[in-house]
Amino acid sequence: MASVYLAGPDVFLADAIDIGCAKKAHCSDHGLVGVFPLDAELALTRQDGISERIFNANVALMRQCAAVIANITPFRGLSVDPGTAFEVGFAFALEKPVFAYTNVATPYRDRVVGAFGEGRRAAGREFADDGMSVENFGLADNLMIAEAVRSQGWEIVVRDAAPDRRFTDLEGFDRCLRQAAAFFRSGRNGAAAA
Repeated sequence: MASVYLAGPDVFLADAIDIGCAKKAHCSDHGLVGVFPLDAELALTRQDGISERIFNANVALMRQCAAVIANITPFRGLSVDPGTAFEVGFAFALEKPVFAYTNVATPYRDRVVGAFGEGRRAAGREFADDGMSVENFGLADNLMIAEAVRSQGWEIVVRDAAPDRRFTDLEGFDRCLRQAAAFFRSGRNGAAAA
């Protein structure tokens, strides 16, 4: 069975272990092995060097996995969690399949304008009230995230979950699992499966 690294801000939830276990069970239902970032057993009692140990453990997990499924639901801001953005880019650079979902249906452009105001248009570009240009490509998130997924042949799964279930609703995740399972069944994965 192919293993998939489960990227996302889920690790920050109070019930992160429970959500990780639920996601891993869903993976199993689709014939995949889910690998949650908190699976890396670390001696968290020692705080010195803990960030380096977490980084190295998660990089090792991503290298071992055949693909990444990323929860890019906006986290503590308008866009994807920065750690998840790194994981998407890292997996893409390793030429591993990256599947992604968001539980916020509002396009990235609209979230930016909603937060910073609809400024002006100049030279064919749109600017927010903060004077910075606005990405207006109709994408779910920053173009580098969206195009990393799109260039591999699939679209980001976009849902609009209830605000209180934004990080726990797994319907979009399950749709990514179906894409990943179909990909690995197709045999297009070559040597990528781990």
